[in-house]
Amino acid sequence: MKFLRFIFLYPVSLIYGFVIKIRNFMFDYGILKSAEFDIPVIVVGNISVGGTGKTPAVEYLIQHLQNKYKIAVLSRGYKRKTKGFILADNLASVETIGDEPFQIFLKFPNITVAVDEQRVRGIKNLLNAENKPELVILDDAFQHRYVKPILSLLLIDYTQSFLKDHYLPLGRLRDDPDERHRAEIILVTKTPTNIKPIDMRIIATDLTLKPYQSLFFSAIDYKGLMPVFDNQMFAIDTDVLMKQNYSILIVTGIGNPKPIIDYCKTISDEIDVLSFNDHHQYNEKDTEKILKTFETISSENKIIVTTEKDAVRFKAIKKTDKQFEQNLFYYPIEMKILNDEKQELDKLIVHYIEKSNSQYRFLSVKKNY
Repeated sequence: MKFLRFIFLYPVSLIYGFVIKIRNFMFDYGILKSAEFDIPVIVVGNISVGGTGKTPAVEYLIQHLQNKYKIAVLSRGYKRKTKGFILADNLASVETIGDEPFQIFLKFPNITVAVDEQRVRGIKNLLNAENKPELVILDDAFQHRYVKPILSLLLIDYTQSFLKDHYLPLGRLRDDPDERHRAEIILVTKTPTNIKPIDMRIIATDLTLKPYQSLFFSAIDYKGLMPVFDNQMFAIDTDVLMKQNYSILIVTGIGNPKPIIDYCKTISDEIDVLSFNDHHQYNEKDTEKILKTFETISSENKIIVTTEKDAVRFKAIKKTDKQFEQNLFYYPIEMKILNDEKQELDKLIVHYIEKSNSQYRFLSVKKNY
């Protein structure tokens, strides 16, 4: 079966890769243009499809920079039911702006969140908005070269390296791995906290870093278990789960559910997994299916655990069963920089922003003569 899949998809994969290389060539030589703006733009993205931890990385940037700059996060709003530029407000939802932007909007009410499938247009609209930002973070835009950033943060999933992968649809590559040279900062995500120095050196060697590139490693930091719905009758501490030997039904609709599965395995010996497609929009039938699976678990002590991103989509369901609501919990996550290099990374990010601001001020002065 795998051989037949390879035979049918390999030619398509070659064509896709060729088109990607031609496209990058056209940007490199100015045939296709990249727009520049007079405020700093930071790009966060990856080279392969699937969950590499872009949202936690964007949230990390927000937490670090929101007290220094007026921030706007611009995303395309993947799988939203709208088109064009939309500025998140009190009427925003998963349907109008997408699950990841909506999650950011809920967590960081003091920043601007917007979506637009055309990033250049989106930035122009943000700059014309009443609350003009001082910094724009482009989510999931490394391969989107129509905007020239002052800093590109490229994410690499430790559990799914792209260096020996194939292009879509045979593999997971959506961009040329050689394009990693455009990133000033490369961040390996989902790294085991007990990674050995020799393993980090091997990754650095395989990446063949340029002199201007900096490499950092990060892990997922799971916070306390939280109820998804406000009307849940009880909360459960992780220590209680372990002491009372809770059975866990993990429900996910994300690109790479392996990290949360591995984490839950450290808490419980009784794990069941129900997986949906990435960015799956849950409905009442899905909750019925989840409840039926949950009811087959014989243990008295049992809960349903999902991800923070899934929790946002579950809340968007118009009608849900009370039993389902009372048993559904999620783990909030943050990105944790390893090797005590957080301060170094934070300083480096601010350095790029301040450097660009100095250049903009210089150009502004020159225009006045």
